[in-house]
Amino acid sequence: MFDNHDGPSVRRFAAVLALLSLTAFAVTASMLYHVHHEQEIFAKLTEHLPKSDLEAARELSGELSLQGGLSVLLGLNTIGTAMAFAWVVRGYLTSERTLEDVKVYSADVLASMDAGVITTDRNGRMTSINPSGQQLVSCDNEQLGRTLESLGKRHALLTEIREDVATYHHPIRDRDYNLDNQGHRQTLRAGCTLLRNRRGEEIGTVLHVRDVSERALMEERLRRMERYMGLGSLAAGLQHEIKNPLSALSLHIQLLCERLETTTQDAEVDELLDVLHTEVHRINEVLDGFRNYASTNQVGRTSVDVAILIERLVRLLRPQAEQQSVKLDVQLPAEMVGLVQGDSVGLEQVLLNLALNGMAAMTDGGKLTFRLSRHDEFVRIDVRDEGNGIPEEIRSQIFDPYFTTRNNGTGMGLALCDKIVRQHDGSIDFRVIENNTSDSEHSVLGTEFTVLLPLSQPA
Repeated sequence: MFDNHDGPSVRRFAAVLALLSLTAFAVTASMLYHVHHEQEIFAKLTEHLPKSDLEAARELSGELSLQGGLSVLLGLNTIGTAMAFAWVVRGYLTSERTLEDVKVYSADVLASMDAGVITTDRNGRMTSINPSGQQLVSCDNEQLGRTLESLGKRHALLTEIREDVATYHHPIRDRDYNLDNQGHRQTLRAGCTLLRNRRGEEIGTVLHVRDVSERALMEERLRRMERYMGLGSLAAGLQHEIKNPLSALSLHIQLLCERLETTTQDAEVDELLDVLHTEVHRINEVLDGFRNYASTNQVGRTSVDVAILIERLVRLLRPQAEQQSVKLDVQLPAEMVGLVQGDSVGLEQVLLNLALNGMAAMTDGGKLTFRLSRHDEFVRIDVRDEGNGIPEEIRSQIFDPYFTTRNNGTGMGLALCDKIVRQHDGSIDFRVIENNTSDSEHSVLGTEFTVLLPLSQPA
């Protein structure tokens, strides 16, 4: 990039030349002074010599008449010294310009990177941060000189990996941590290496941070898709191996109940038969849910107004909500956000499952909010409850089939929601809402599920 690779050697040569010129100048000036002084002494001596010795004195004076030649040499040395100094000054100015160009180029490179780069000294104080880093960790140049702890608990992982690298002198790569960024889950991937100078001495660390939210989301969706694709054949086998015998069992239980009604009135027998009938019915529901989840049938596509679905769902839920002391809050835009192409029955089932989960999370009452808006080329549906949230250790499993924390749940509700939304080319995600107003233990304010569905393309 820069063509001044010989700058140091040129500067060294110019410095040596300047030193030699100064030495020659000093020697010549000293010689000139001594010759001039000797001529003055000789002139005084010749004033007292007899005439017979004047001829010899003139010859000696000629031999000492070096002042003119030395003056010329002194002038040449002066010119050479001036040129050497000019060369030194030029080399110095060129080096300064090159150094400034290198600094500007390095700053441009760092500013153009989409990854954040943070450097620290050996005590963990930040010494530099590029624009992407300022945006990712919400930091500015005014925080330079402070430790990484000043970034807050949200970025505590950066402090942790810096300390590990400084202690064990091994680089760390690809450590992920999540942030709540304006209602969206943001995944940052961080790493750290030692920072050394040209002599190989350790002078600090370099941290690099990248936003991998989209990649993490795609990896999670791919994981769900791989799991879903393997369930098709399993569902068919279950339907054949379990469903048919289960139907026969249910039929014989019904026949046994009818026969016992006429022969005995034993309450214990009736209770046992009720348990058998209930459990058979529950197994049937599990199999039906699994079949629906693993089904590869395409959904029907019609124009659907999501606002109408929400209003209809709220009317359906209102009696149950009043019984549970749950207030239903519907926030619909004044203008129509647009239509989506999809199956109204499937989309209504998604909203119903999210609403029922939210109401189940508010055992002591609360507010269930439905919010409809437009987000770029998508219809956005937010369903928010005021429950106790979702524990962090199970958040990655809530869309897995048959995963549930409720005793009476089948664990297929959210898995089926995920499948239906994906069949509509949309996405579903959630965030746990926490109170971050203090540095103390965060208090959970609820959970919000967000569904994005693509808008219908105009004809």
